[in-house]
Amino acid sequence: MIASTVDKLNAGRVILSKVGAYFELIKFRLSFLVAFSSGFGYILSSRSHVDWSMFVFFCIGAILMSGSAVTINQILEKDYDKLMKRTKNRPLPTEKISIGEAWIFSIILLVISSFILIVFTNQLTFALSVVSFILYAFVYTPLKRVGPIAVFVGAIPGALPPLLGWVAFTGTISYEALIIFGIQFIWQFPHFWAIAWIADEDYKRAGFKLLPGEGKKDFKTAVNIMIYTLFLLPFGLLPAKFGLTGMNSAIIATVCGVLFLAQTFKLMRDNSRKSAMRIMFGSFLYLPIIQIAYLMDKV
Repeated sequence: MIASTVDKLNAGRVILSKVGAYFELIKFRLSFLVAFSSGFGYILSSRSHVDWSMFVFFCIGAILMSGSAVTINQILEKDYDKLMKRTKNRPLPTEKISIGEAWIFSIILLVISSFILIVFTNQLTFALSVVSFILYAFVYTPLKRVGPIAVFVGAIPGALPPLLGWVAFTGTISYEALIIFGIQFIWQFPHFWAIAWIADEDYKRAGFKLLPGEGKKDFKTAVNIMIYTLFLLPFGLLPAKFGLTGMNSAIIATVCGVLFLAQTFKLMRDNSRKSAMRIMFGSFLYLPIIQIAYLMDKV
């Protein structure tokens, strides 16, 4: 009797461990941010006429599609993840999940997300989601070992979620959709490069080349980060300029942009890891703050 109870407890622990490993595999925080940005685009486009049931299914589809893409990313980079401190404890390098299990899991997520997007959105949303999926999983992933062009390619699927949200509600790619795509596209560069600066030693072990120019943590790279952050200032005003939002959000976007930009000047002066970390954390704060401000101030 006692032995049977112990066996059941051990079996329960194994199941919970496996579920936890799959949850870790989809990088839920990243997938949630994809869903958040997608939901932002959907609500912004809908004005005051949100179909909440469609909205929920759309966000679920976005999370699952993102989870499938990042799972494939980890499958293809399993051997490289073993070389890096920040990734060596992921489910695939530690063999908590096998490659075969990961492929099956990714395919299941892709099928379910595709079904949801086809049924609850429209053909254009589904088609763009597939393009984003392919660019991230099969183009951006191998390009990381080729050169900084990977950051440009990766910025496209990284910036598509708000556009997808807009298209999911309206069924069209309008100039408004391109504006919110453009803001998130430009934001990707200081965000990616700050992370690449901090993780440079790890990335070099795996052969990843993500920093711009000569790939060094120097003044030139800091200037590149500053220039793209500077572009966020005029881009942040476009929603108000074209009537998507009002002046309140324009002011918030400007203040956030100036504060974000100020961090880059510190990096240009000292080329330090601490300054790069401030930029990285600043990027994490900048995007959700201005997106929430746009939603609160939508016309």
